[in-house]
Amino acid sequence: MVKTVAQRFTPPSACLASRLCAFANCTRMPCILELWYMRRMERDRSICLRSEETVPEPGRHVPHHPSPNSCQGHQARMFTRSGYTQEAARQTPLVVVGIAVSNARLDVGVRPSDERTSVPYDAHGITTLIAQLTPVQPTRIVLEATGGLERPLVRALVDAALPVIVVNPRQVRDCAKATGPWAKTDVLDAQVLARFGEVIRPPLRVIPDAQTQELAALLARRRQVLAMQGAEQNRRDRAPARVRKRIEVPLRWLRAELARLDADLDEMIQQSPLWREREDLLQSVPGIGPVMSRTVLAELPELGLLNRKQIAALVGVAPFNRDSGRLRGHRAIWGGRAPVRRALYMAALVATRWNPVIRVFYQRVRTAGKAPKVALVAAMRKLLTMLNAMVHAGTPWQPVVAQDT
Repeated sequence: MVKTVAQRFTPPSACLASRLCAFANCTRMPCILELWYMRRMERDRSICLRSEETVPEPGRHVPHHPSPNSCQGHQARMFTRSGYTQEAARQTPLVVVGIAVSNARLDVGVRPSDERTSVPYDAHGITTLIAQLTPVQPTRIVLEATGGLERPLVRALVDAALPVIVVNPRQVRDCAKATGPWAKTDVLDAQVLARFGEVIRPPLRVIPDAQTQELAALLARRRQVLAMQGAEQNRRDRAPARVRKRIEVPLRWLRAELARLDADLDEMIQQSPLWREREDLLQSVPGIGPVMSRTVLAELPELGLLNRKQIAALVGVAPFNRDSGRLRGHRAIWGGRAPVRRALYMAALVATRWNPVIRVFYQRVRTAGKAPKVALVAAMRKLLTMLNAMVHAGTPWQPVVAQDT
């Protein structure tokens, strides 16, 4: 090895001193050793105080570059099918966009650049936002579910072939509390949404098309009319005679509106051959009626695409553990899609009497000592599992096969 000029004429004691000083800095040894050698070097002015050898900084990792023909070492390069290394893929920044939706404005936050912008929430603002996001090619565009206020924006982003995800606001707020910002504004919400998408990376889901969203809106309106009808009927039973006559007026209108909604739902189902076939398949199961089948069509498009555990957790009929150490807590269902779970509850309640498979299963669970509501939830999950298998296979109800499911 050829030595430099400085290395040739540097005394050995100076090299030893520099190495020991570097060792003291790297291992955080007491400074008394360094002071002892400094005093020794001060007595000998001929000792060079510098060395040409590279000394790593304390706490820094110096990467090792092996031979390109070698596969040894933990940093050996691993090429993917696309030709890029995994290390290069990790270093490539993924652009994630968070959008906070309000009545009049869209606040946008971008990670990892921390850029901010806002546009009005109208047709021109949505077009401007899509024109700004398309060249960026984000991997995720994260929005919160805001009770339907986000639907025009989501539909426009889907039509523009942009990866949009609508997430649960509770999860985003928990993420914000965990990362620090307790304040809540639209600008901060956009940044938190972008950070949530960057760290959590929620999976992309299928966004329902416009026709499915219209069907879901009609079903939601039907539930609202039923709730108002039940409230008016409860008031009529306890009202005086003079007030009872006035309550009859909105009740007649609500009954007529309910009939019109059912007619619109029938028309939409008949116009779609796929929906008509799917509804006939679901209603072949004893206990499944029009309300349950149409709720599944509108609110649960994942039916038949997931396994039994995933579909149960998505609907909210999968019990979750509450264990800690020796404690074995009470298992309970939580979360999920409430409209589907409510319709499934009524379907399972009917199926425990008229469906031979669900009736035997319910009685067996009750005989095992389970509470009636626990057994009914188990019947809900059993019924949902059968529906999921039927839709996946495309076969109608078969009692013999269902008993083995």
